[in-house]
Amino acid sequence: MALPGELWAELPAEKRIFTSVLLFSWAVYLWEAFLAHRQRRVYRTTTHVPWELGQIMDSETFEKSRLYQLDKSTFSFWSGLYSELEGTMILICGGIPFLWNLSGQISGRAGFGPEYEIVQSLVFLLLATLFSALTGLPWSLYNTFVIEEKHGFNQQTLGFFFKDAIKKFIVTQCILLPVTSLLLYIIKIGGDYFFIYAWLFTLVVSLVLVTIYADYIAPLFDKFIPLPEGELKQQIEVMAKSIDFPLTKVYVVEGSKRSSHSNAYFYGFFKNKRIVLFDTLLEDYSALNKEPVEGEEGENEETKSKTKNKKQGCKNEEVLAVLGHELGHWKLGHTVKNIIISQMNSFLCFFLFAVLIGRKELFAAFGFYETQPTLIGLMIIFQFIFSPYNEILSFCLTVLSRRFEFQADAFAKELGKAKDLYSALIKLNKDNLGFPVSDWIFSMWHYSHPPLLERLQALKDAKQE
Repeated sequence: MALPGELWAELPAEKRIFTSVLLFSWAVYLWEAFLAHRQRRVYRTTTHVPWELGQIMDSETFEKSRLYQLDKSTFSFWSGLYSELEGTMILICGGIPFLWNLSGQISGRAGFGPEYEIVQSLVFLLLATLFSALTGLPWSLYNTFVIEEKHGFNQQTLGFFFKDAIKKFIVTQCILLPVTSLLLYIIKIGGDYFFIYAWLFTLVVSLVLVTIYADYIAPLFDKFIPLPEGELKQQIEVMAKSIDFPLTKVYVVEGSKRSSHSNAYFYGFFKNKRIVLFDTLLEDYSALNKEPVEGEEGENEETKSKTKNKKQGCKNEEVLAVLGHELGHWKLGHTVKNIIISQMNSFLCFFLFAVLIGRKELFAAFGFYETQPTLIGLMIIFQFIFSPYNEILSFCLTVLSRRFEFQADAFAKELGKAKDLYSALIKLNKDNLGFPVSDWIFSMWHYSHPPLLERLQALKDAKQE
């Protein structure tokens, strides 16, 4: 009687590859489901505010955050299960070669034969992203208009949602298709060292996108206005100057028209850096804190007008503390380090792609027996073959991110912002209904930011000083 190992060895190479990819995908899903189950158990059983949180969170907010996170976790379970089943069925039923052949038929009818592989690749990419958008639409609708609506975060109407989704799809295609066509062309003509040229091309594209995103892409979806002259702007400029941050502009983005979640970030290279603050972060600017003015109701029919009993956002001193944390990432070189790590990983992946692209069994494993299209090779190698490496890298980057967050908090502490950052973190946690209790394995694997209690404890000593 043959042993399982012997039976495995007797399978053709392409069958072993396909089975390994499928088994690893389900192993990752089951691992994630196990972690989520542990965290949901925390949500279900922790029904009272723990004693160490007594001074931080009232019981009403604690219960709201518990129910919100429980709903999100349950939704994530079902959407994750659907995604895994959909991916499995696509692989087993030959969905990838089917879509590739369909793309060939469409491009052929337009007068482009099999020799126009790049054209066929772009049609394939367009159809694949359209399929993904359509199958993901019901889940996105449920998340926005059931879960986010139920817990008071959604500010969108159905019309705004669909207009936004269509706009995102069009903008994505306008960027994705030209970039992909150039990348495929570079790989085709690059010779033995094409991986170097491909890597340099993706490096340039990523830097350009980071540079133009907030100026040209983000304003297509949200309104950006300069932060008005006043005390807050002056204090931000003084703080930026004190750490030699080359600040040129400060913007406020009207994030409140789609969600009441808050955020802040900076962008730009060299001597041209800008800061962007969501209006939901600013207590004095958030539209959610303002009473609707008579006669203005018709001005913005696409978004809902919801006012809250409690004010949302942070006071000026707390906003400065949050920015002190964000600017700490810049001053401590975290942004540059992340770019370097990302590009080293990108170069390694392109090098390994160059090594593996000639292996016909990789294509045969996914139903491509006669042709080896470059785009399909990129998909197979980057998405499936590299998946174990990607999981390990993702975990390592999560650990590094938590370390960077502690360092940025410490930097804000050195600026004398410990007390204000302490209160800002509590406010932001309440505004976003973050649940402050987490399972340790779930937290270790998923949280790119340290749990609230750990960050507050690190700030507490300096606050008391």
